[in-house]
Amino acid sequence: MTLPPLVDATGELTRDEIARYSRHLIIPDVGLPGQKRLKNARVLVIGAGGLGAPTLLYLAAAGVGTLGIVDFDVVEESNLQRQVIHGVADIGRPKAESARDSIAEVNPLVRVRLHQMRLEPSNAVELFEQYDLILDGTDNFATRYLVNDAAALAHKPYVWGSIFRFEGQVSVFWEDAPNGLGLNYRDLYPEPPPPGMVPSCAEGGVLGVLCASIGSVMGTEAIKLITGIGRPLLGRLMIYDALEMSYRTIEIRKDPAAPKITGLVDYETFCGVFSDQAGAEASGTAITPEQLRALLDSAAPPALIDVREPGEWEINRIEGAQLIPLAALTSGAGLARLPQNRMAVLYCKTGVRSAEALATVRRAGFADAVHLQGGIVAWAKQMQPDMVMY
Repeated sequence: MTLPPLVDATGELTRDEIARYSRHLIIPDVGLPGQKRLKNARVLVIGAGGLGAPTLLYLAAAGVGTLGIVDFDVVEESNLQRQVIHGVADIGRPKAESARDSIAEVNPLVRVRLHQMRLEPSNAVELFEQYDLILDGTDNFATRYLVNDAAALAHKPYVWGSIFRFEGQVSVFWEDAPNGLGLNYRDLYPEPPPPGMVPSCAEGGVLGVLCASIGSVMGTEAIKLITGIGRPLLGRLMIYDALEMSYRTIEIRKDPAAPKITGLVDYETFCGVFSDQAGAEASGTAITPEQLRALLDSAAPPALIDVREPGEWEINRIEGAQLIPLAALTSGAGLARLPQNRMAVLYCKTGVRSAEALATVRRAGFADAVHLQGGIVAWAKQMQPDMVMY
């Protein structure tokens, strides 16, 4: 079902705008009214990363009049494999500023507003109220639930996208959609997955070009909502498999058991950085890189266990470590490989998976096991700054 356009077709286009957007203007479903709606639109993009990068570029090229960017991160070399809005010269720069400059090169007629801050329950609703439409390309569940709930409270629709390895997903959520079509992210995912169950792109990887595929769909949905053309993905989840080169959609229905969103909560606690058991086990059992170095140099060094995936192990590792992936430990298959006569020190990339692994290992009777706080990232920064990092 086509929805009413989000934005009014007021004002006029300049001579330069008519020349620039001529290929839109000759599409009957867009035309002058549609382009005016795009010019008047205010779109907020959460994150100038893998999904935000192509989406921002194409929305700018399409003539969206005001683009807001929420991002407090800086450009790193590992971003360039997929975040095409940034270049080599931008490494070390704030992503929001780099994105703004790239947008200006694509279309200087677009106004860019920077929000270089962390999105929090204290600022999300007020920020969302300043825009017509929200686009969420974040890669963690805490922010996704925050965006969803804040959008519902601000009465704004939003386009959601997600990517992992070779698969992507896109949908449109709008609690206040007309004709009883209102849905939100909690109707699709009522509860977040258990902590550590779904790795982030930083932990599991993503095919760089997948960002363009999913980002372009998100941009298309934004244009459809702004102009009121076509059938948006409201009430549908699109799933793209790059290896199979297949697209499919599944219907999403309103969950009658879902509680009404009346306020914002602590989303880190709601999603849980660790499971309750892992959090309890990890409390007081994390050691710093300096402490690990001292243990490794002692007369009775511990068994160093890397719980990451084999692909990560091939990139870098701490000397002397043994690879036993988290999945092997949680299934029980890897427990027999743990030494019985030495303390075990577990580590992963940032400390989340190793905390989950620690809970499993301690339940199995390895009561003196500990894990490395901050993972191999912290180790590299403090002990081995020349280590290759991913």
